[in-house]
Amino acid sequence: MSKSGVILFSLLFIFHLFLAGADAQEDDEYVNMPGKPYLGQDPPGMTPELFAPGIVSNGLFNRDCVANEDGTEMFIGLIHGGIATILRTGLENGRWTALEIVPFAREAEYSVFEPALSPDGNKLYFLTTEPGPGQEPKPGWGNQNIFASDRSGGNWSEPYPVPEPIYSMQNEYFPSICNDGTIYFTRHRDGERAAIYRSRKIGGEYGDPQRLGPEVNCGTSTYNAFIAFDQSYIIVCAIGRDDLIGEADYYIAFRDEDDNWTGPVNMGEPINMPETTAGSAFVTRDGKYLFFSSDRTNDRENVPGGKLTVEVLEELYFGPQNGLSDIYWVDAGVIDRLRP
Repeated sequence: MSKSGVILFSLLFIFHLFLAGADAQEDDEYVNMPGKPYLGQDPPGMTPELFAPGIVSNGLFNRDCVANEDGTEMFIGLIHGGIATILRTGLENGRWTALEIVPFAREAEYSVFEPALSPDGNKLYFLTTEPGPGQEPKPGWGNQNIFASDRSGGNWSEPYPVPEPIYSMQNEYFPSICNDGTIYFTRHRDGERAAIYRSRKIGGEYGDPQRLGPEVNCGTSTYNAFIAFDQSYIIVCAIGRDDLIGEADYYIAFRDEDDNWTGPVNMGEPINMPETTAGSAFVTRDGKYLFFSSDRTNDRENVPGGKLTVEVLEELYFGPQNGLSDIYWVDAGVIDRLRP
């Protein structure tokens, strides 16, 4: 078996054990942390830290992370090969529930990824490869559409596509929702580079999406934008710029009351690191914490005493910072340092 085959087999096996053991997690320590948001984790400082190592950042490909207003519910995007899904956990009766797949993301036929919560927390937007109206099924990521599901009484509705003109026959993905309902998203039109668009609500209906300017759509391609809930700034992933630190970096642009954007500004180290790829960002509604994904590897730093053993190698291979995407978080004060 090739090296890539070994990796895929191992990850699939871990993924199976992880999901099959969800119910057994009931007595794990992390579900016994009452009254603390964000899975009971101690808040980070101005240096990024792995989020919930061994729980969320666990050696699998975990990329997207969003939370409700007070940090008592979280959704995590997880991808493995051609499989992508969304996990949920919540603080209920003083205990964090075991991570479980949201009901509408349990079918393997289509991938579901990139969650985004509405301001009231009762609608979840996401990317899906399920064909929308007028589309035929396509393999892999051939279809990329933004769907939504509504929550009522703890139950989620059947997913449905967002309305036109956001929905189209082009690829749309990575929704980000503002307090006023405005949606920012990536659109990848045939023959063009991916770019960030915005659709505002006008009289209760979404208006024609606007392609944002070069302050936001920077580099040769820009994708997966998180918009601040008050639209005062936007964090985007971009490639093809002269000031790149990694393979793809996080950039930020700031917006004033007249809808003028300043930027883009590379968010710098240690948000961006050499040989890493920016994937997605999220800032909590209270503006305290920035979550972001990174596929950095810290093998040498994680070897106790610098001495290799088979056990150490296995731990590095199956744990976080193994080159797959992990979730990090940091005090959102790092954003204020970048303001013009």
